[in-house]
Amino acid sequence: QVQLVESGGGLVQAGGSLRLSCAASGSIDSFNVMGWYRQAPKKQRELVAVITSNGSTNYADSVKGRFTISRDNTKKTVYLQMNSLKSEDAAVYYCFYKYLQNIAWGQGTQVIVSS
Repeated sequence: QVQLVESGGGLVQAGGSLRLSCAASGSIDSFNVMGWYRQAPKKQRELVAVITSNGSTNYADSVKGRFTISRDNTKKTVYLQMNSLKSEDAAVYYCFYKYLQNIAWGQGTQVIVSS
C-alpha cells in the first residue's frame, strides 16, 4: 500500500504563488506516475499535471506556463509550483500515485485564491 500526505495549500492573493508537496510512503514502485488533480465546488475533478518516474511531464492547458510539477525520487516527494494564480485555480488539490492497477490518493489540500 502507498500512503500520500499533501501539504502547502492555503490562502493566496491572485497573482501570487504556492508550492504544494506530496510525500509518498509505503510500497512504492520505482516506475510510477504521480501527479495532481483538483476539484472546485460543483465541478468535476480535473487533471492538473502528471510526472513519470523519469521526469516526463504533462499539464492541463489551463495551467501550462504557470504551474510546474517536479519530483525528488530520493525523498519520494512530488511538488507542484503554482505561479500567477487565478481565482479559477481555487480548488482542493489531490495528489495521486499510480503503478499498473495500484492507485493511491492523498487527502487533499485546499487552495484559496483571493481577488
